[in-house]
Amino acid sequence: MSTQFEMLDLLLVSPAIALFLASLIPLAIKVLRGNTESNSVATIMYGLVGVVTAMVLTLANYGIDKVAFQGALRFDGLSFWMQMVVLVVAAVTLILSRDNPATNNRLFSEYVFLLLNSLVGMMIVAWSNDLMSLFIGIETMSLCLYILIALSSEPRKSKEAAFKYFVLGSFASAIMLYGISFIYGTVGSTYIQDITQVSIQLMNTNRLFLFGVVLTILGLCFKVSVFPFHSWTPDVYQGAPTPLTAFMSTGVKAVSLAFFLRFIAMEVIVSERAILLMNALEWLAAFTILAGNIAAIMQDNLKRMLAYSSVAHSGYVMMGILAAGVGGESILGASGVVFYIVAYTIMTLGAFGILVLFEKRAESSLEVSDLSGLGARNPWAAACITIFMLSLAGIPPTVGFFGKLFIFSAAVKQGFFWLAVWGVIGSVISVYYYLRPIVTMYMQNDEGASVLQTKGLTRLAISVLAISVIVFGFIAESIYSTVTSDLASLFF
Repeated sequence: MSTQFEMLDLLLVSPAIALFLASLIPLAIKVLRGNTESNSVATIMYGLVGVVTAMVLTLANYGIDKVAFQGALRFDGLSFWMQMVVLVVAAVTLILSRDNPATNNRLFSEYVFLLLNSLVGMMIVAWSNDLMSLFIGIETMSLCLYILIALSSEPRKSKEAAFKYFVLGSFASAIMLYGISFIYGTVGSTYIQDITQVSIQLMNTNRLFLFGVVLTILGLCFKVSVFPFHSWTPDVYQGAPTPLTAFMSTGVKAVSLAFFLRFIAMEVIVSERAILLMNALEWLAAFTILAGNIAAIMQDNLKRMLAYSSVAHSGYVMMGILAAGVGGESILGASGVVFYIVAYTIMTLGAFGILVLFEKRAESSLEVSDLSGLGARNPWAAACITIFMLSLAGIPPTVGFFGKLFIFSAAVKQGFFWLAVWGVIGSVISVYYYLRPIVTMYMQNDEGASVLQTKGLTRLAISVLAISVIVFGFIAESIYSTVTSDLASLFF
């Protein structure tokens, strides 16, 4: 019987196994070729084969609700959606990386190896039903990213970004692990379901348990760039190669927010005497929205602008997470969070992906003014940028509008009226800096940066993402309904 359970466990984690095995192929070929780099197209094909295989295996597990490895990992609707999100992110990132001068260098095989193993870490985080497996997943994901950023061909900013991310990320991981130790010391277990059974009682009577929960949440807040733990975001995003910036701002944030949601949905932090903690999280969400949007207004560099934008979007998702953690119609908050993550991933991948088309050198930097006259020089690129910016701003009928609609509706229905008001205010502020590139492209005639015409795969990926932003907007209700039914097991 135990052998059957072990085989089932292996089948459930088979997407991660496929990714790891695929990551070994480029390295093995490079070793057999005498440390000579293979053709970059062949290298990304190996990676894409692994990603597609993982997608097929993930789809084969759709609709299940099971645990593996004695309950440490959980496979349900939430983990399924996050798996699909990060696999799409990885596929697009591989394509962008091949066409980017900062990543396509003599260490490209090592780059693909680390990228796929960072993806394995993300999947472990998405599956985690245990705080220790969460920590292992986060560290696997993060350690690969530290090295990936440092592998960039850009000589100075990437090294600074890697060092800053490593130091601050290690500090945040230490805080989280310290919090986990307090939870284990008071509960005697790190499994979510075990913590849930005693959480309300301990939250009311045991300050060490409350302290552990707070520290664990602080560690998660760093990963998702929640105020005031967001200061690393613009510097690291700007210094990292653009494909990696897209990878971090979507994949890392998606799985971290997903576990945050699972942590809340299992009523770990919600009890009658945890109102102060919930209020603190509300203020963090509000300050995150305002800090991200206000700082983005002052940015001329597009990568820094999008980095601060991603901070603001973390605040919007926090609204949904809070709505999922107060009982009542919690499913509305959870569904809003997952839908928003899907929408945010598509439009943010596209927004960062379009920057790759302008980067002729590893140290290239794109300012808003460089887009001047792009509408006349390259209508396709200008149209794609317009679609992504309008969606990020939440303008209908794009998918970004429906993402905010579902989040704000859940917040209002769950009683977070004032937080929804701050969300609307933040969205109004964001319209200004999202429209700046559009105005520059179509209403200024100065000669700006030109789009490279040779990056065919990147252009194809961006076109698909831009079309998806519109199409997903029209079928938003169907997607939301599917997400809602898939997440029912979180609460029942």
